[in-house]
Amino acid sequence: MKYKPDWERAAERLTALWQGRCLDRPCVSVTAPRASDVPWPTPADGEERWLGPEFVTAAIRATLAHTHYLGEAIPSYLLMGGWAVGFGSPVEFQDRTIWLGPTTVDWDSPPTFDLDWDDPWLVKYRRLYQAVLELAGWDDFLVGKPCLLPGNDLLIALLGPDEFMLALVERAEWVREAIIAMARQRVALFNHFYELAAPVHAFPYGNAQWMPFWAPERYLATQSDVSCMLSPAMFDACILPELEVYGEAFGALWYHLDGARALQHLPTLLSRPYLRVMQFVPEPDMPPNGPEWLQLYRRIQAAGVIVHVQVAPADIEPLVKALDPALLCLDTWCDDAGAAEELLADVARWTRG
Repeated sequence: MKYKPDWERAAERLTALWQGRCLDRPCVSVTAPRASDVPWPTPADGEERWLGPEFVTAAIRATLAHTHYLGEAIPSYLLMGGWAVGFGSPVEFQDRTIWLGPTTVDWDSPPTFDLDWDDPWLVKYRRLYQAVLELAGWDDFLVGKPCLLPGNDLLIALLGPDEFMLALVERAEWVREAIIAMARQRVALFNHFYELAAPVHAFPYGNAQWMPFWAPERYLATQSDVSCMLSPAMFDACILPELEVYGEAFGALWYHLDGARALQHLPTLLSRPYLRVMQFVPEPDMPPNGPEWLQLYRRIQAAGVIVHVQVAPADIEPLVKALDPALLCLDTWCDDAGAAEELLADVARWTRG
């Protein structure tokens, strides 16, 4: 791989992780800045930032040129423009994100949410994806999965948060069916982009979306940010069916657990056979990932699920010493490549005890 000469060794460790094995140390992804004269591009507006092929490919070149990828770090780029594919929802592009505006729905008819393959945002995103595939070639870097919102997030955007929460109480079956319909369309979209990538790119599967994670087989990355506001009964009734759709279609899920207020759903999540990776992000008013969350990490690993978290370099040692290295993937950063190499050597030493 052009931007990661040691990819074969990294792939061996990540494959072992996926299989519940540890080679010589847990998987640790470390990035560090690299000096480069490749210029950083400037987009003309928000739409170009997220969907402009010329800008995005230039941004990818700059990102790859300015970054060392050490350990199990994966050369890739977040193609977040897929958030604009929202079943006709109004789209607002901003510098740091994409917002979908609410629309009206017919509560008296069964929800359909048929996918429009000629949707202008989907057409633009497909064009962008193909440009990135061309830039990546067979294996210069990982294009990864398209970044598409899950059904529950999409429905919140279409209804608005207040209307969504009211509908959960007053029209629970309609909400459930709508989320399932969107989930099935999301599966169709992922299969569509997989078929675009498979003939021309070595990695049409594997890499998660906003937090890179590679596996040696297909899986889906998903989440439910609204779950922090749902009771376990509501989660099981309306969100779990979506996960079942993904589990049946892909066999394995990487799940973003958003905040400690969603921990009430952990028993349900950890009971699902398709849940392979749990990625956790605490709320801003709580301690960041690190030793304070060891009890949670141990609980996840006890269910045979991989813990994938981003932590500060100073918090790597206590986690390596306290957790099962066969079910651990840590993501961190260093000020330079030398410090990153030293950290990885320390991780191997801490693993040996």
